[in-house]
Amino acid sequence: MRMRAGTVLAMATVRGWPVAAVLLLLLGVLQAEAQEGILRASSKETSLKIREYCIIFNAQWMPLPSTLTNATNYQLQDLTSTVLCNSSDVPAEGIKDKLVVVMRGNCTFIEKARVAVGNHAKALLIASTTGLIPPSGNTSEYDQLQIPVALISYADVVSMKKVLGNQISATLYSPPMPSMDYSILIIFFIAVGTVALGSYWSGIEEPESESLSPESRSKTRRGSKNEDTANILTPITVLFFVIIVIVMIVLLYFFYKWLVYVVIAIFSVASTISLFNCLWALVRRIPYCKCSFMCSNRRIEVRLVVLALFCVSLAAVWVVFRNNDRWIWILHDCLGVAFCLNFLKTLKMPHFKSCVILLVLLLIYDVFFVFITPLFTPNHESIMVEVATGSGSGSGEKLPVVIRVPRLVPSVATLCGIPFSVLGFGDIIVPGLLVAYCRRFDMETNGYSIYFILCTIAYAAGMMLTFVVLIVMKMAQPALLYLVPCTLITCTITAIARKELRIFWTGSVYEMMTPVDAASEETTAALIEPVSENPSEI
Repeated sequence: MRMRAGTVLAMATVRGWPVAAVLLLLLGVLQAEAQEGILRASSKETSLKIREYCIIFNAQWMPLPSTLTNATNYQLQDLTSTVLCNSSDVPAEGIKDKLVVVMRGNCTFIEKARVAVGNHAKALLIASTTGLIPPSGNTSEYDQLQIPVALISYADVVSMKKVLGNQISATLYSPPMPSMDYSILIIFFIAVGTVALGSYWSGIEEPESESLSPESRSKTRRGSKNEDTANILTPITVLFFVIIVIVMIVLLYFFYKWLVYVVIAIFSVASTISLFNCLWALVRRIPYCKCSFMCSNRRIEVRLVVLALFCVSLAAVWVVFRNNDRWIWILHDCLGVAFCLNFLKTLKMPHFKSCVILLVLLLIYDVFFVFITPLFTPNHESIMVEVATGSGSGSGEKLPVVIRVPRLVPSVATLCGIPFSVLGFGDIIVPGLLVAYCRRFDMETNGYSIYFILCTIAYAAGMMLTFVVLIVMKMAQPALLYLVPCTLITCTITAIARKELRIFWTGSVYEMMTPVDAASEETTAALIEPVSENPSEI
């Protein structure tokens, strides 16, 4: 069994890609070996009070029973006022046949266990104030251990005494993890639906100009191109973008407890704007309630103001209750989906070349910060895991950069601080930018949705592959490791089969248009107009 921290990635946009880079964080998986177990505690005064707490143990020392029926019930003795490094720490009444709880520190876990065994204790819990890590020690000393040894949070010990009193009996066991939690199916449909809808929306404005005259259509396209220039990721801006991302994750690693609030503030603003843009795209199609008022010589629709206040209110509710895991995840996911949709609509990739550069660089970035950085960090944790979990910050705040769904199958993981299945925003947005490019390329060239449909299917296949590997390996997976190859290979094969690889690589005619081309088109239009109006002058 492995403890997972989830793969999270975030990108945000208020106006253009520089703000988006502030939130782009590709977060990886925690791969430290750890066995998770459950401490089931009950009050000896009344059997109605039962609580369960997470523990971490090393199965190589002494494995725990897998079921509650096979586990032994012990009387718990609180010795958290000592560290039990020598026999002088044992109270006069002794610890015979007890489950002893002592504080971590001053000596190794094995030395504490040796003292407990020498005084006939039945099990040992070590309370930690700095986080739970799997107990370790010299392999040659494992045979000396004859009792279960596990770590528990000191905060849980305090809570246990407060709720159950001083007369407590406890049982240690480690139930097997379920092979699959059905919450990942919900995440699958959210991810695929968001990518498909956002990419479709990204190209939906192109056909709207087809009803215009050639001259008007040309002007509309050039105006749209000029407005979106700041939101186009060329190869140079892609490199700059990735550099900003690297700088941000390193800064968050060193200054997490301050910068996390900056990220929360940016997400609040970005999600509010994104939600407004998504809802306004629907509301403006309603032919009713169009009453308006004048403000600074501009006519503003009342429903626009109401919609803006609604979006701001939802974001404010999220900010206030963001740490309430019981229900706020629903609002968080709604804001996150709107955020991803607006991002896919706003940021545009000019050609397949930029898509390849972005996806490959972020994949390398993912692998480096997940698998390589543990070789350099003091505690041998990946930087991404440190940032994802907020380890050592003490604030309890988490980066709001994931879609999360509560686990539907109860397990030890839900008790040990992983009650949600998560998918990072970037696992939606980064491949989604390629899918969105395919949608716009289809609209500009063949008028069909060949690339768009096949790339969306490839994304869904990559996501399914991610979940299959997750279930088989029983550890969190960096989704881009599977999504990037699936989408890039599918698009390349499709372009080769259709003999369009060159134009697909460099972009459509419209997207490749330079200012010189635009000026030439304007000159041509100007020459055509007098011919049609005054043919007798020729």
